Amino acid sequence: MKKMLIIEDDQIVGNIYRHKFQVEGFQVEVAVDGEAGVAAVNRFQPDVVILDLMLPKLNGVEVLKRLRSKPETKSLPVIVLSNAYLSSLVQEAWKAGANHCMIKANCTPKQLVDVVNKTLSSKPADASPAPAETTPARRAQPSHESTAAAAQPPRTVTTEDDTAFQTELRQTFLTGASDNISQLRSLLQTFIKSEGDSARLPRLFTLYRKVHSLTSNAAVAGITSAARMASALEALLKELYEKPKNINASTIRTVAHTIDFMASLLEHTSAPDFESIPPPNILVVDDEAISRRAVIYALEKANLKCVSVEDPGIALNMLSENRFDLIFLDVDMPGISGFELCTKLRALPGHAKTPVVFVTGLTDFESRARSTLSGGNDLIAKPFLFMELAVKALTYVLKGQLGIARS
Repeated sequence: MKKMLIIEDDQIVGNIYRHKFQVEGFQVEVAVDGEAGVAAVNRFQPDVVILDLMLPKLNGVEVLKRLRSKPETKSLPVIVLSNAYLSSLVQEAWKAGANHCMIKANCTPKQLVDVVNKTLSSKPADASPAPAETTPARRAQPSHESTAAAAQPPRTVTTEDDTAFQTELRQTFLTGASDNISQLRSLLQTFIKSEGDSARLPRLFTLYRKVHSLTSNAAVAGITSAARMASALEALLKELYEKPKNINASTIRTVAHTIDFMASLLEHTSAPDFESIPPPNILVVDDEAISRRAVIYALEKANLKCVSVEDPGIALNMLSENRFDLIFLDVDMPGISGFELCTKLRALPGHAKTPVVFVTGLTDFESRARSTLSGGNDLIAKPFLFMELAVKALTYVLKGQLGIARS
């Protein structure tokens, strides 16, 4: 009987994976932090490891480095689960010796089973880890001990079994969705009301871990749109925690709006999967080349493509001839300001309700009333975090493409 170690700090997710692989005939243990994971590898001697990257005590990359530094675990198959928006961490995992990197937000238990079986069947006994196709992933909440589980007798798993199991996971997740959103809102309010980094940062970290858990649970439940949105928000919160100087009115507002949108998203789980919908058309209008490139790069982090122009007059002509799903406008532009361009595009039949986000300086937040009067939907402050703009873009794109009413 093959032995598997799952190193995952979200106990709910860890138990779901454990149950799934026990049914598949594996003997399974679960470790809930990096240090416990390394100790369990030495004691349990698994044939394969499922490793989350965002772990307490010792992160997944450090776990990998320790395993690859020892002859007895140098070739142990390790399948990494990570956040799609933490690309630098995923690259570190590849360099440290991961066999596969899976995007957690897109990875159901059935898909993970398929990758594990493929990895074990194709790996010679003495093979060292080889790079595989790039695929990233995501994570969740903590605990302290490594828990062992007696293996279930192997049995044949049918498509009906998988469907029933996935349906059960989905229903369980949705039953608790409202409570999860309430907790996120409460944690955000507690963070906003706190003063000083010594009080704010621990509360921000708690909020980050809760979103991290939501991402993992939405992924195993097969609700990919919610998992993708939560994983983007998780990446933004992680960056704010690591770089608290970027916490400002703009980033807090983005986090609050995203949590509100998550509530709506979880009420529309019957909508088509985001990946099956044609890619959105996004327009970026900014006369400054560096600023324009920054917006484009931020959109690329969310795997979104765009058309960019520097001349607002040309942009207006393009808008009159083409449909766009989302528009980013600079405010201060020669000839036609962003506010004026927004007023004009609102008069076009095809863009009466197209989401418009102004990208402007922090001092321009005093002009919020003017942006609203011109027909804008939102503001984001310059200089902005790339992940903040990516989260905002994903929110508006998902609202439009999944048929959720725009606020």
